[in-house]
Amino acid sequence: MDYQKIKTLGQLKKSGYQPKSVKEEIRENLISSIRNKENPFEGILGYEDSVIPDTERALLSQHNILFLGLRGQAKTRMARQMVDLLDEYIPIVAGSEVNDDPLKPLSKMARDLIAEHGDDTPVQWMHRSERYGEKLATPDVSVADLIGDIDPIKAANLRLSFADEKVIHYGIIPRSNRGIFVINELPDLQARIQVALFNILQEGDIQIRGFKLRMPLDILFVFTANPEDYTNRGSIVTPLKDRIESQILTHYPKSIETSLLITEQEANIPAVQKERISVSDLVKRLVEQVAFEARSNEYVDKKSGVSARLTIAAYENAVSSAERRAIIHDEARTQVWISDLSGIIPAITGKIELVYEGEQEGPYQVAVNLLDKSIRTQFVAYFPNPDQLKKRRGTGKKSMEEKEPENPYKAIIRWFDAGNHLDLLLDMKDADKIAALYKVDGLYGFVKKYYPHANESENALLMEFVLHGLSSYSMISKKVMDGKIEFKDLMGSMMNLGAMNLDEEEDGLNEDDYR
Repeated sequence: MDYQKIKTLGQLKKSGYQPKSVKEEIRENLISSIRNKENPFEGILGYEDSVIPDTERALLSQHNILFLGLRGQAKTRMARQMVDLLDEYIPIVAGSEVNDDPLKPLSKMARDLIAEHGDDTPVQWMHRSERYGEKLATPDVSVADLIGDIDPIKAANLRLSFADEKVIHYGIIPRSNRGIFVINELPDLQARIQVALFNILQEGDIQIRGFKLRMPLDILFVFTANPEDYTNRGSIVTPLKDRIESQILTHYPKSIETSLLITEQEANIPAVQKERISVSDLVKRLVEQVAFEARSNEYVDKKSGVSARLTIAAYENAVSSAERRAIIHDEARTQVWISDLSGIIPAITGKIELVYEGEQEGPYQVAVNLLDKSIRTQFVAYFPNPDQLKKRRGTGKKSMEEKEPENPYKAIIRWFDAGNHLDLLLDMKDADKIAALYKVDGLYGFVKKYYPHANESENALLMEFVLHGLSSYSMISKKVMDGKIEFKDLMGSMMNLGAMNLDEEEDGLNEDDYR
C-alpha cells in the first residue's frame, strides 16, 4: 500500500484497506515471524525456552499480559520490543487525539469530521514507533492521568458547556488507542485507580466524569510487577488480576554462560578502553559469579532480587580500574587483574538490598565477602579443590599401598610459613606485579603445571588468582589495607591477632588496677 498517496478517506476506501485490531496485527505478524524462524525478541537472552515461548503463546491468544518477576529481568524491554510486531503504518483520522480508525471512528471529533467532509476527510499515517505508551505506576498517579478528565480551560476557550464531549481531555490510555500500553510496577498503583481499569480491560469502555461514552478502545495492555510487591508496597486487586489473561513469570539467568552474554551485550565499554584493556574469561566469570553469590547470600534480601545491572556496572568498573592504573603509569596496554576487582565494590553496594543482619555487617563488608565467595567458587573450576585435600588429610591411617596424594599447594604455603609475605599494591605497574609474583616459591611452577600453554600475562593473572584462591580457602591470609593487598602465612596472622587482643586486655586490666 502506498502510504504517501493515500491522504483522504475516499482514497483509503478505494485502496481496499481492511481495519484490524492491534492484537490481530500482532498475532498475524508473529505467525509470520515464527514461520520465518525469526526471533521477535532479539537481545533477550536466557528466555529462549521459557519466557519467550510463554509470551508468544499469549500474543497468539490475543491476551493482555502481566510480566511477574524481580528487578532487572527485562520485563519492560520485552514489552517495548512488541512494537516491532505491529504493522509499519496504520491510517488515522488527521488530528485525532485517540488515533481514530477512519473506517471505525470512536471519538466525537472524528465522527463529526467525517460527517462534515465525507470522503474528503484527511487521513494521516502513523508509524508503529508512535503506537507505544508507558506509565510508571506511582502512588500519585490519578484517574485523570490514565483515562482523562474535563478540561475547564478548553471549555472556556471554545465557549462550550461542560456537558459537551469536546471538553474532555483524554488521558494516556485513550491516547494509546490502537497501540501497546504498558504500566510498570502495577502494585504501586492505588487500589481505587486499579478499579478504574476494570471496564477498559473487559469491555473496552472508558468513563470520564459521568459522560456516557462508549469507546471500545483497541489496546494491548502489558503490566509488570514484582511478586514481593504484593506484600511490601501494595497489591494487585483480585478482579483486575482476573481480567489479565496471561501471567508470565520471568527469571534471572540460569547459567554463567548466559549471564556472560548479557553483560557483554549491555556493558558500555568505549572503543579506547577495548584497545587498551584486555579482560580474561577468568575475570569475566568472577564478576558474573558475584551476582550468583548475592542471590543466595543470607545477608541479601532475596525478595528484592539482584539484577543483571549489578554485573554490568561491576564489569564496567573493573575495566575502568585497569584503565586508571594504566593512565597513572602511562602503560599502553594492560589487563584487568584480580586486584582490580576491588574497584567493583561500589557497583555491588548500590545494587543489593540487605536484610537486618546484613545491615549490621555493613554493605561494604557484605560486598567484600561476596567477591571472596566468587573467587572461592570459581577457583575449583581452574585448580584442585583445597577442601578435598584437607578432607584427605583427616581420613585417618592409610595402608602402605595407599599413599597420601601430595598437596600441590605445599611449596607455595611453605614459602609463606617461612615468614615471607607478599604485598601487591592496587595501583602497581604490571612489570612490578609480575616480578613480585615470581618471588613466591613454587607459584609459577604450579600454574605452569596446569596451564602449560598460557602466555606471560595469562600466567601472571593465574598466579595472582592462586593467591586469592588459597586465602579464600584459609590456607594463607589476605589483608586489604592502605591501597595494597598483603598475603602472609595463616598461623602467623592468627597469632599476631591473638597477641593484639591479649595486649588490649592487659592494657584494660592495668587501667582498672590503676583506678
